[in-house]
Amino acid sequence: METTDREIEKPIYRRPGFDGITTLGQMDEKIAAFLRKAREDEGLTRADLSPLLGLSVPVYGRYERAFSKMHVTRMIHLCEILGFMPIEMLFAAAPHLWGRTPEEAEDRLELAKLMAALPHDTTRDLLALVKRMVAQQKAADAATASSTSKD
Repeated sequence: METTDREIEKPIYRRPGFDGITTLGQMDEKIAAFLRKAREDEGLTRADLSPLLGLSVPVYGRYERAFSKMHVTRMIHLCEILGFMPIEMLFAAAPHLWGRTPEEAEDRLELAKLMAALPHDTTRDLLALVKRMVAQQKAADAATASSTSKD
């Protein structure tokens, strides 16, 4: 959907979220809040965390105040240090990317987190099961589409 954002001079195209289209600034604020909570959950101060990232306290603080935008490599480094998965931070900013409803999106995030904690042999078994389920669903959808087009 075409929209405008005060950070960008030209119209941009975005997918609406559950509450309409959030601005890029609002997403930055959600990422900042997520980072602050993740750090606090680990019992770290900004002064504790900053040197682990090779940053000064004021520079790291810019991320938590949504003043500076983060590169993906910095996000990965934060995931390593604070122990969260990238999907969790992205979900905080744009949950609509995981489902058509907030409940569906939450369920998919929870499933992803649970799968990440499984042992490898269990993950392989689950992957095979899900592949079979998806193939069966596609076949059922194709059969439904075929019978509908004949009517």
